Amino acid sequence: MTGGTGGERVNEMSPTIGRIVHYVALGSRRGEEPEGECLAAIVTAVSEGGAHVSLTVFNPAGIKLLEGVVEDPSPKPATGTWHWPERNGP
Repeated sequence: MTGGTGGERVNEMSPTIGRIVHYVALGSRRGEEPEGECLAAIVTAVSEGGAHVSLTVFNPAGIKLLEGVVEDPSPKPATGTWHWPERNGP
């Protein structure tokens, strides 16, 4: 969540096991994960300090297990990173 005067993050959430996040796909040769597509994922492990997480990523063709994924809270997250789902409404 952003707030304040400079767009800094306030009320920052920490990743914990079982939380749902979005993973930004790197892309795949067979096309089941188009590059940059936002996919649902569940946090399955968190490194000490929370800098990296392990994810189970869900795509239309199945699931993928990833380790060492970093958060990108920017408005346009980079591929291969995770972020919190966008909020809709008030």
